[in-house]
Amino acid sequence: MIKSPLQIARQAYQPKMPIALKGAVRLVEGNATQSVADQEEIKALFPNTYGLPIITMEHEEKALHSEPMNIGVILSGGQAPGGHNVICGLFDGLKALNPVNKLYGFLGGPSGLIEHQYTELTAEIIDDYRNTGGFDIIGSGRTKLEEPWQFDKGIEICNQLGIKAIVIIGGDDSNTNACVLAEYYLQKKCGIQVIGCPKTIDGDLKNEMIETSFGFDTACKVYSELIGNIQRDANSAKKYWHFIRLMGRSASHIALECALQSQPNICLISEEVEAKNMTLNDIVDQITRVIVARAEAGLNFGTVLIPEGLIEFIPAMRILIQELNDMLANNEEFVALEGDEAKREYVKSMLTPASCELYRSLPKGIARQLTLDRDPHGNVMVSQIETEKLLIEMVSKRLAQLKASGEYKGKFSALNHFFGYEGRCAIPSNFDADYCYSIGITATHLIAAGKTGYMSLVRNLTKPACEWIAGGVPITMMMNMEKRNGKMKPVIQKALVDLHGAPFRYLEAHREEWADANTSYIYPGPIQYYGPTEVCDQPTHTLKLEREGK
Repeated sequence: MIKSPLQIARQAYQPKMPIALKGAVRLVEGNATQSVADQEEIKALFPNTYGLPIITMEHEEKALHSEPMNIGVILSGGQAPGGHNVICGLFDGLKALNPVNKLYGFLGGPSGLIEHQYTELTAEIIDDYRNTGGFDIIGSGRTKLEEPWQFDKGIEICNQLGIKAIVIIGGDDSNTNACVLAEYYLQKKCGIQVIGCPKTIDGDLKNEMIETSFGFDTACKVYSELIGNIQRDANSAKKYWHFIRLMGRSASHIALECALQSQPNICLISEEVEAKNMTLNDIVDQITRVIVARAEAGLNFGTVLIPEGLIEFIPAMRILIQELNDMLANNEEFVALEGDEAKREYVKSMLTPASCELYRSLPKGIARQLTLDRDPHGNVMVSQIETEKLLIEMVSKRLAQLKASGEYKGKFSALNHFFGYEGRCAIPSNFDADYCYSIGITATHLIAAGKTGYMSLVRNLTKPACEWIAGGVPITMMMNMEKRNGKMKPVIQKALVDLHGAPFRYLEAHREEWADANTSYIYPGPIQYYGPTEVCDQPTHTLKLEREGK
């Protein structure tokens, strides 16, 4: 395999980690916990893993050793920078405990566990993937672990390979699956532990214990570099408005973080749109006002950041999407229809009057995107809805009206962008490389101590890595009941942007300044891996603002 100079250099990088993880550790248990909501329902569903204590790890002066054990690892869901380092941490942690320990990777995500597709991860394989982006070491997948027969297939292969524990690296839904699996294996008394690791670039897997999910830092730095490059170009050419949609599923964490890093003229926040009960026309008016004001100053250019999930946070649109989700869940009659027009008429006949009127008012292309195949959880795939094109079309029409009435004399030329896959497999930043490696090491200590139903935890992340705090948090602590595919199910509660939190308040305090004629763009530049700490090792603005004063 031919490698770039950076790949070769990164392979030799030794991640920094907490002092507590450098050698043997002692587990300190805190008080019993409860779920974030719906306590009685969650407790009834998870009687064996509910109420477990939070665990903190402390350095202990004794030799590292464990009885021989094998571990299986699964990469679940979309890619996020740093996943390979979690696996490297698992491998190194296992071998430090006992050189005969083995790590098996299940191929292609959770389906590898069910279909018994696996490979042993040896030192030769691991060393090729240290500090690299992507999930290609074993591949990922979106198969959901929900059915007892799937769990039983897992028991078969674990018994065959002598696997003591399974580590699931994934987002909120994947870690929910990890909790379900841990509960089932305890009920079966089969001796298989399950540990989760917090992954997602979306940034919505966080709470009072999980400060950030891995991959968020790197992805936001990649997107912010691209936004900065575009802003430099716009400030040079002075003729384009760039409408930039950013990956992030439902929550607006990526859009907010990229705004804090690059200071665009406009950044829409889905959670604010919902809280203010804004309509699509309200959003168009907001964008139009800034464009007109900048045109009056002779500035016919700018940038607009749009969160991927914006459209489902517009209250009327959200009602429409929920009706569509419920209507199209396992709807064979709809699937059997041929042609877009037949499907459109069917949908209109099934909607409530208000939603039908809204559906009819949408451009046919957007309306069609709302009825495309659902994701594995039965929800509309927001990444396929080209919201940036919809806004460009509506803003263009509004400006034409203003020009006709003499209220706008500028020129409007718009370009659309979607940044998503560009950031999911980037070489991890130093922060993500260090964080992920520590998460992997922590998981091995949780397993060695016999723990199950926990998520590997590393916090105090705005401090130097040596001061980070490692431990474990019960997955049930993060859960609540939500409607999925028309049924109430236990899931980890998503963390949306907190409109009272410091990151949003900073945006709110500066948005007028960023919108006006004194262009305030910041050009973050590419991720730096070598150099001063203040350039290479900084966490996200979001994390720093959230942790100030704590």
